[in-house]
Amino acid sequence: MQYNFIRVENEGFTCNLTLARAEKRNAFTPTMVNEIAHALAIAHADPAIKLLILRAEGPVFCAGMDLKTFRDPLLDITNPHIENSDLSLGEVMERFHKPSIAVVEGDVIAGAFLLILGCTYVLSAASVRFRLPEIELGIFPFQVMASLMKVMPEKKMLQMCLDSSYFDVNKALGLRIVDEILEKGTLERYKLLFADKPTDALKAGIAACRALPTIAAADRFSFLKKCLEQLRDEKN
Repeated sequence: MQYNFIRVENEGFTCNLTLARAEKRNAFTPTMVNEIAHALAIAHADPAIKLLILRAEGPVFCAGMDLKTFRDPLLDITNPHIENSDLSLGEVMERFHKPSIAVVEGDVIAGAFLLILGCTYVLSAASVRFRLPEIELGIFPFQVMASLMKVMPEKKMLQMCLDSSYFDVNKALGLRIVDEILEKGTLERYKLLFADKPTDALKAGIAACRALPTIAAADRFSFLKKCLEQLRDEKN
């Protein structure tokens, strides 16, 4: 598959997806979102793939949504080989039910939070800065709120959305946006966690975790018991 804005390479049990629009600070267009969705759907269905590693080219990991192309789709470069949909990037990440690692070596801005917070782990270089500038543009990081609330209380989430200044990786660690500082050997250590794990169990566990908030509290143990039984039956 030829993509316009991403690169995908499988290596053993790992799918490596790289944002490749460095000249535009990896700002995502509707086509780029659809390309990510297409690549993740293939990786999700491939039993050989146990882990997604998400990277980006250039000095900025991602500057969020390319507002010009979302306002005027004619500015986008479409990909005739994939289906166009109106999916949110947050939805795209949510539908991927395998472990994922965001390897962040450039600044994370605006909608880029949807990418990293959609991952199971976020490993960040010590120099990376983080920012939600939307309020300065007269808009609000609406979709990012849902992702932020998965890792922090509502009050902290709202404070982040209202403060448009950059913050560093140490604050990101404290807010649980980042899991660990990226150093030599860090990524390899995380990759080894999944080398011998069964793909079907990984997928079933993450799918159940994603569904759990939608299940009434009184029904959760029953729901999880059914998940366990289904996985057991599939193995037999």
